Parts: sequence; structure tokens; C-alpha cells
Amino acid sequence: MIKSKFTEEQIRELRSNKYVVRCSDKNITYSKDFKILAVRQYIDGKSSSQIFREAGFNLYALGIDVPKCSLKRWRKTFKMQGLDGLQTDRRGGKRINKPTMEGLTAEQRIEYLEAKVAYLKEENLFLAQLRAKKKSE
Repeated sequence: MIKSKFTEEQIRELRSNKYVVRCSDKNITYSKDFKILAVRQYIDGKSSSQIFREAGFNLYALGIDVPKCSLKRWRKTFKMQGLDGLQTDRRGGKRINKPTMEGLTAEQRIEYLEAKVAYLKEENLFLAQLRAKKKSE
């Protein structure tokens, strides 16, 4: 059984913060505005703990490392995608590089499926060898 990170009282406290969009016993979703504000304040020289404290968060309830880790993640997003990266929620979206069979001819579909079968056969062979090696040890 997975232990909850936040108590009911802590969840109520977190949900009352204007910078929290959602909160469960395991995670917090911060508002886009807070993410942008936090990154800007960090760039201006404030520490991650100070930013979260001034935003009304109880650092003991959150966890001491949460501000630092969150800001590190948000700064990386900001560096790679700019403000748009912090303003857009990318979770649950369509995977970009996932191969599909749409738009393929019958020959291309057969070729794709044959390649997939060959890959799976090799994977099964590898796993069987791994199991055999483990048994012999």
C-alpha cells in the first residue's frame, strides 16, 4: 500500500492557496501564473524556498526539497520552450513519435508489421536467454 504524502488538513491548507489548481494526497498542481512568477523571481535572485514561503506555502508540509525541484523543472521548461511552455499543460496529450498505420499503403503496413514481429521475436529470445542465465546462477 502506498502511503499518502499529505494529510487531509494539509490538503485543505494547500487547496486554499490561490496558486494551487488541484491537490490530492500525493501531488499538487500549481497555477500557470505561479510557475511564471516563481521563475521570474528566481531569475531576479530570490531563493526557491523564499518564493514558495512568500506565496503562502508551508515548506514543512510540502517538503523541504519540493520548491527547489519544482523550480528546477520549471526553469528547464522555460529555457527550452519559453513562457509558452509554462502556460501550456502538456500532460495527457497525443504522443508525437508514436508510429501509426494511418496513411500507409497495404505493402507498407505489411512491412511495418513484419518488422514489429521480428523485433518481438528477438525480444522474446533475449528474455528467454536472460531467464536461462538467471536459472543457472
